[in-house]
Amino acid sequence: MAKGVGSRLIAEACPLCFSAQNTLFHRDRQRDFFRCSQCALVFVPPCSHLSKSDEKGYYDLHQNSPHDLGYRAFLERLSKPLIQALEPASRGLDFGCGPGPTLSLMLQEQGHSVDLYDPFYAPDKSVFSRQYDFVTSTEVLEHLRAPGHELNRLWALLRPGGVLALMTKRVIDKTAFARWHYKNDPTHIVFFSEQTFHWLGKQWQVEAVFQGADVVLFTKNY
Repeated sequence: MAKGVGSRLIAEACPLCFSAQNTLFHRDRQRDFFRCSQCALVFVPPCSHLSKSDEKGYYDLHQNSPHDLGYRAFLERLSKPLIQALEPASRGLDFGCGPGPTLSLMLQEQGHSVDLYDPFYAPDKSVFSRQYDFVTSTEVLEHLRAPGHELNRLWALLRPGGVLALMTKRVIDKTAFARWHYKNDPTHIVFFSEQTFHWLGKQWQVEAVFQGADVVLFTKNY
């Protein structure tokens, strides 16, 4: 739990870079949000995380479907730049595919093969023993309790030249965060900014390439 020291709050270590240098970034009636001084991740402390069963209850309400043209258009913000970066007949992993996998079908329609993983809906851990030409994760990062562990695990799955394609809405500043609807979802517990993704790229010694307001690509050029 977060602890008070005078008028200052100190949270647990950052779940991305594990730094203990964190400061209170925002507070509302439900939760505190801390910002890491090293990687700039904004995160909710574990004491405010939902139970796994309550978390799944929220996901079960999602109505995403491959037949929903609006949802497909939303996912094209990631699929279009990713497809341009891929060789024909590439093999990939959709991490956090959810109850209605759609991005994987869109990529299969373009001649690629896609494995699925989701801790609730497709818990096949054998995918983590394979190597891939690409890994996608759409609207998943904000739900991760251990983003440092998960992102490094996904990065390790990529072959040389492989692409990690991520979609999540990004933190802009304190003022925008205070009125941001995205933070109000109780399953959203970590929030990335451009600064955070640049920090992540430095750890992997690659460049973060941004596509629009919520997509970033990393290419494993070694």
